[in-house]
Amino acid sequence: MQTYIALLYSIILGEGRRVVMADLKAMVEELGLKNPRTLVATGNLVFESEKTSIATLEKRLEAAFEKAFGKHVEIIVRTANDWLKVAAGNPFPDESNATADQVAVRVMRQPVPDEAIAALKSYVGKDEKMQAVGGDIWIVFSRASSRLLTATSHKRLGIGTSRNWNTVRKLAEMVDNRQ
Repeated sequence: MQTYIALLYSIILGEGRRVVMADLKAMVEELGLKNPRTLVATGNLVFESEKTSIATLEKRLEAAFEKAFGKHVEIIVRTANDWLKVAAGNPFPDESNATADQVAVRVMRQPVPDEAIAALKSYVGKDEKMQAVGGDIWIVFSRASSRLLTATSHKRLGIGTSRNWNTVRKLAEMVDNRQ
């Protein structure tokens, strides 16, 4: 069995409606995936499955989500080993220790193209940082309205979803002992 992490782009189904994590876990079990666990109520899911391609898992989860909840949501899947590499690749350890909620990674379905990374540089504010690592984008953003955070959208970068350092670290802890 292989451990996977699935990150939902959005769990908001419409005005005032959010996905309940127990319902998400039930959906995963109906797919035959094993031992589903969630981290906070923001669409972070850990589960086990026979070794399967990432693209296949993403398609299966997205189709099941749309059927169960009536809305298409992009879902990014990584193996546990790949997630541990994401966490270990954090280029901003000092900032992560000081303000973990202001350090985030935009986890991408496909690696961010170099031209998109170059274009993002013009959005980096005075107290902000950005670095591409392994096709994902790490940022340290300002609590004031961050142009950089806003610029890391689907339209500019492609399909992806952001998680702050607290979430990245906690997901890594969830899968680290299941290797």
